[in-house]
Amino acid sequence: MRIKCYKVFHTSGQRHRTGLIQLLANAVFAGMLLTSASTHLNAAPVTVTALAHNSQPQFDGAVHFPYANPQAPKGGTLSLVALGTFDSINKWIDVGTPAAGTDYLFESLMTGSLNEAFVQYPLLAQKVTYDPDDASWIIYHLNPKATFWDGSPVTAADVKASMDAILTKGLMSMRSYMADVKTVQVIDPHTVKFIFKSKENKEISMTVAQMPIWSKKSIDAYFDKVTLVPLVGSGPYKVGNIEAGRAITYVRDPNYWGAKPEAGVMANIGRYNFDQIKYVYYQNNEIAFEGFKAGEYLFRAENKARTWATGYKFPAIQAGMVVKEQINNSNPVPYQGIVMNLRRPIFADIRVRQAITLAYDFEWLNKTMFYGQYQRLQSYFYHSELEAKGTPSAAEFEVLKPLLSSLEPIQRQAVLANWQAPASKADGFNRDNLLKARELLLQAGFTYKNMRLYQPNGQPAKIEFLSYDEKSARIILPFLRNLQRLGFDTNLRQADMPQYLERTRKFDYDMILDIFAQSLSPGAEQAYLWGSKAADEQGNQNTAGIKNAVIDSVIAKLIAAKNREEIVLYTHVLDRLLRAGYYIVPTYGKGTDNMAYWKFYEHGTLPTNAVGLDYWWVNPQKQAEVMRYLGR
Repeated sequence: MRIKCYKVFHTSGQRHRTGLIQLLANAVFAGMLLTSASTHLNAAPVTVTALAHNSQPQFDGAVHFPYANPQAPKGGTLSLVALGTFDSINKWIDVGTPAAGTDYLFESLMTGSLNEAFVQYPLLAQKVTYDPDDASWIIYHLNPKATFWDGSPVTAADVKASMDAILTKGLMSMRSYMADVKTVQVIDPHTVKFIFKSKENKEISMTVAQMPIWSKKSIDAYFDKVTLVPLVGSGPYKVGNIEAGRAITYVRDPNYWGAKPEAGVMANIGRYNFDQIKYVYYQNNEIAFEGFKAGEYLFRAENKARTWATGYKFPAIQAGMVVKEQINNSNPVPYQGIVMNLRRPIFADIRVRQAITLAYDFEWLNKTMFYGQYQRLQSYFYHSELEAKGTPSAAEFEVLKPLLSSLEPIQRQAVLANWQAPASKADGFNRDNLLKARELLLQAGFTYKNMRLYQPNGQPAKIEFLSYDEKSARIILPFLRNLQRLGFDTNLRQADMPQYLERTRKFDYDMILDIFAQSLSPGAEQAYLWGSKAADEQGNQNTAGIKNAVIDSVIAKLIAAKNREEIVLYTHVLDRLLRAGYYIVPTYGKGTDNMAYWKFYEHGTLPTNAVGLDYWWVNPQKQAEVMRYLGR
């Protein structure tokens, strides 16, 4: 599941995969559900508080999570950056440009642990009933203490209304993701039953527990409207001050139900320590960095290698006011890549896509622009046990064997090999790879005339790269120059954020730079990332337009996986197929997060799968020192 361990460094400039992504980066799990007791075979329905996938919940019955500090002081403001602009609070519909940070406004039925890949703990629901032998239904029992901001109770009718809205009017990717939900039944005000279309999708029972819950009254009034009026949620924060398109502040609800001891929500102990959370917007990353140096916002995830290597030498650093920290993350490295839109005929031939992949010169970029800080992504699940390595194992080959005849020869050969992204000599010329690329283009029926490249249909080989920020342009231009050396007529088109979102929702581009954040438990979300059906659904997240029956069949096996071993096996096979199809040019990444923050932000033991900002706090003495330094 990709709804795992989402970071809070959302920017409106990211596709809301990073809002699903990284929203959607926190917790849904595939496979058979296990309780904290044992595996159930031929068992009657059971009622439990923690759900786990092929493991024992580590913290069922714990007082708090190990990365939480129950004595953390409350107060202060978490001040973050966002890029672009916004015109909406609702990121769950396919229109508008949503503001960053809206996840703080609502809650789900259960919440994940940031130290475990496959475990859910109570939030709005305090317990769960299910049948280990029948995955066609699950019942969630709501916490009677749960209330919305207006003081009204969270009821089963609100849960049903929220699910119905997502399934009928929500993001296309979410409609695809939740397509196995048949109906939601209200049993009584505090009990809701989900009935599913299939018994094969083992993860859907837990997927529904991660969806947002809003008040039915607000859903009925304006769920599908682009507005700065939020849907009424039960979350720890409300919307505070809004500076249209420039900044948005969330204010901690002093009456938040989930912080009260009588609510008994273990996951909230030591959590939500900031009185306010503020996102300050900038038009580009360079201006944003200057804002951080000036103290206009105070916590920054640094994603630019050059800035991390050379930019942190300003006076506040030298005065000891700003901390630089590299934080390890055990999740797969987000797969950043240059997407070729297969809906465009120019990319239909795998040899063309392979040739274009050869034009990307990672080694030279890493040496000259990234200060050697990055690694070439060799997998869609890089830096995790889900990454396919070497040649296929015996078990992987058994899965692949009946599928090989349905693959194109190049894909068939690549899927059986020890696949590696093409490497250069880092000399800036990339001559050897470009010669290989030229030969592939000729084999695909492309021709040269007057140093220009023409498609087999006689049309010029033109490619437009769609971007929204200067950072991506900077790293894409050398790649485009290499394509020009191959004879392509290339163009870099920079759009503003609303235009970019509208065009990408409609798949109106040749190439884009996209990021695919994965979790340690992949499942049904793989269908809307790579599945054939999603390729034809506007607003879905198969940005490459992949239509491959073999990939579809492996995704189906992954969704129906019965245990952890099968999940790893089918993910390895899926990884091999995606790499071998040359759909996306892999770029770069690393298994750590670079954080810079003014020194009054503090944390205890960090979780293994996320930065865990919800559990940080402000040191008031150090804050006073920083404010004096800033003259405030």
